Amino acid sequence: MSYYTPRVLHVPTEKGVVKWMSGDVYETLATADSTGGAVGFTVCWVPPGGGPVAHVHKSADESFYVISGELEFLNGDQTFVAHTGDFVFVPRGTRHRFRNLTDEQAHMVAFFTPGGGEALWLDGGDDPVPGKRPEFWPPERGLALGPLLGREDIDMEILPEEADFGRPADKA
Repeated sequence: MSYYTPRVLHVPTEKGVVKWMSGDVYETLATADSTGGAVGFTVCWVPPGGGPVAHVHKSADESFYVISGELEFLNGDQTFVAHTGDFVFVPRGTRHRFRNLTDEQAHMVAFFTPGGGEALWLDGGDDPVPGKRPEFWPPERGLALGPLLGREDIDMEILPEEADFGRPADKA
């Protein structure tokens, strides 16, 4: 291997792939495909009431850095709040989720090691619609993602909380 062979991935500002996922906005800057499987990296904007249902990644760790706002995280069967500047590491096999319980949008980055989990929103999310805001999905829209969950690159299982079944359709 030559140390002089260009191999660096550079994604300029606003050149990531943007998807809407049940009210959340995800801009993916690096995918498993673009990093040789090493990492998937996504910038996330989570509106009040936003965030995924509880789940587990079986073959990837997931990490988060809160840029602004605060998010409640589920850690197995307990919760804690991550604030601006906090880092959260979720080892594979840990039931988790994040949820914005405030009235302000939260902004964070999320990454998978190895990459692959980002394929869920890249393949199952909605394309942004100019002039519109993302909406929370009805339960049947989320259930439609079922076939993607077992894919080798995503390898995820939904492990919902009781609160996931009674979530409001829109808190924004």
